[in-house]
Amino acid sequence: MSEYFDALETRDPQAREAALMAALPTQLAHARRQTSAFAELLADVDPQQVRSREALARLPVTRKSELLARQQAQRAQDPFGGFAAIGWQGLRHPGGARRVFQSPGTIYEPEGRAPDYWRMARALHAAGLRGGELVHNSFSYHLTPAGAMMEGGAHALGCTVFAGGVGNTELQLQAVAELRPQAYAGTPSFLKIMVDKAAEQGQPLTITKALVSGEAFPPSLRDWLAQRGIAGYQCYATADLGLIAYETRAREGLVIDEDVIVEIVRPGSGEPVPDGEVGELVVTTLNPDYPLIRFGTGDLSAILPGACPTGRTNRRIKGWMGRADQSAKVRGMFVHAGQVAEILRRHPEARRGRLVVEGEMANDRMTLKVEIAAPAVDGLAAALADSIRDVTKLRGEVQLVAPGSLPNDGKVIEDARRYE
Repeated sequence: MSEYFDALETRDPQAREAALMAALPTQLAHARRQTSAFAELLADVDPQQVRSREALARLPVTRKSELLARQQAQRAQDPFGGFAAIGWQGLRHPGGARRVFQSPGTIYEPEGRAPDYWRMARALHAAGLRGGELVHNSFSYHLTPAGAMMEGGAHALGCTVFAGGVGNTELQLQAVAELRPQAYAGTPSFLKIMVDKAAEQGQPLTITKALVSGEAFPPSLRDWLAQRGIAGYQCYATADLGLIAYETRAREGLVIDEDVIVEIVRPGSGEPVPDGEVGELVVTTLNPDYPLIRFGTGDLSAILPGACPTGRTNRRIKGWMGRADQSAKVRGMFVHAGQVAEILRRHPEARRGRLVVEGEMANDRMTLKVEIAAPAVDGLAAALADSIRDVTKLRGEVQLVAPGSLPNDGKVIEDARRYE
């Protein structure tokens, strides 16, 4: 049996990039033509001119907050806020939607009729699952799409699925004992609960492989499961985009899915950062039913150098490294990452910046640390201080520092205040 799900995983990287960039103008044109949201957001864009990552980076980032705001404003006409190209009878785009899911917010996501709509089969295959096996799926089957995502991928591999859902640990353990599944899909924490409970009851487990998601999966838990005969792998997916990246037996980051374009950008600005630098994950999907363009996930990650040792040639990310939607309340006013990005954008000499908020409550002070190439331009610090006051309506100090001296953790706002 092949280690690879299909031949796409071992393509020449240049051939993959050419295929993605060739598909991009078609997807942009489709999104403009079939969705009212992107007809507005991309009104001034010629899709045929967007054939490179550089051109893509000039398009606006759409954030989940904007998607939510549009959905709330259009509930009566279109619960998807004009972002979906499919719907059902009575909507602007009748037909195509097989299911509708609800995520916290409240945000609604459509599921189209394509087999393995969320593209999870690739991640399940990398985790060792094969056709004919029984998968115990403990992701939720109601409201959110996680259960359906895993089930669709398992079916595409030829697996049978036990729809365990969440909770009911005793009943789920009974099913494991009587059905003897080979694989598990769900959160890592619930898998640990089941393993612990089974050991407490003296019940043997037949599960030897697992694909987990929805939570952090630290190496300590991965090793703990391995000691009990379970090879656990993780994937990164969202309800809006489906699969984004997945782990392989190399255990070196997560390989990016073949049907998405991933950018790592500076939080708040949408400007791509160099490989290796931590930033926000922004994803463009080639899904025609829900064509999200430069969708900001709000999650931090970084591109890993080189190729995966397994022979897969797509780029890799380090995995989930925290949240990018940073803000701090200073002297009664909120300061957001986007404001820091705007300050830096006004000064081409500035490379990277980090706003550090220090002091005690009611005695806050802000310092904008800015990386610049030496020597510093005369008056740059004063000009940056003026921009801080103009953008945030607050006074702040400026500290010019050498390139590479700021931490590579994706933060543009650091709250270092003492609250005791």
